[in-house]
Formats: sequence, structure tokens, C-alpha cells
Amino acid sequence: MSGRLTTHVLDTAKGLPAEGLIIDFFEITQGNRKLIKKVITNKDGRTDDQLLSPDEFFLGAFELVFHAGSYLATESENDGAINQGFYGLIPVQFNIFSKRNYHVPLLLSPFGYSTYLGS
Repeated sequence: MSGRLTTHVLDTAKGLPAEGLIIDFFEITQGNRKLIKKVITNKDGRTDDQLLSPDEFFLGAFELVFHAGSYLATESENDGAINQGFYGLIPVQFNIFSKRNYHVPLLLSPFGYSTYLGS
């Protein structure tokens, strides 16, 4: 069995999935980043496709860059709020070290975030 890699983003200020958030997905080799794909979250705060499907899956170092600033600015415009949030880009570097399922969620608010390894 090969693993897979997924993510999703929850807007904890609203208590809802973060729809329309751009995520860049990179492989990191010897300190150099190579863009694998760019995705956008759907109405469930997830990507339509897995970041790495079982057929694409491989071990290594990776980075997800969440475009929080543009998402929060859009949400502020929609809500009529003045605040655009504190974060612009949120980089999350991690290692895929075994053939299992990896899920890297982001819990986002205008002034804080957290992430963790899920399955």
C-alpha cells in the first residue's frame, strides 16, 4: 500500500471551511524548492484532488504555502470588515517518511493559525 497526501483549511474565525484559498505545493531537494502543483480549496475547504495520490506518492521533504493574506482580504471585503489579517503567506515544511496517509490541515484565523499531522 502506498500513501497519499491531503490538506484542508478551516476558517476558525467563522467556524467554516475556507473556500478559495490558494495553496502552492513544493518538493524540497537539497534546499531547493520545486513547484509540484498549485491548488485552490473548494467549498469544503479541501482540494478537489489529493496533493499526492497513491500513484504519485514518494518520500521526501515538502512545503505547502497557504496564501492566507489574499484569502483573508477577500473575506474581509465580503464581510465589510476593515481587518485583512496578520499573515500573508503561511509556509509549512514537513517530511514524508513512510508509506502511510498524511493529512496536513490548517486552522486559520486573522491573527493565528495551527497545523498538525493527521491521517
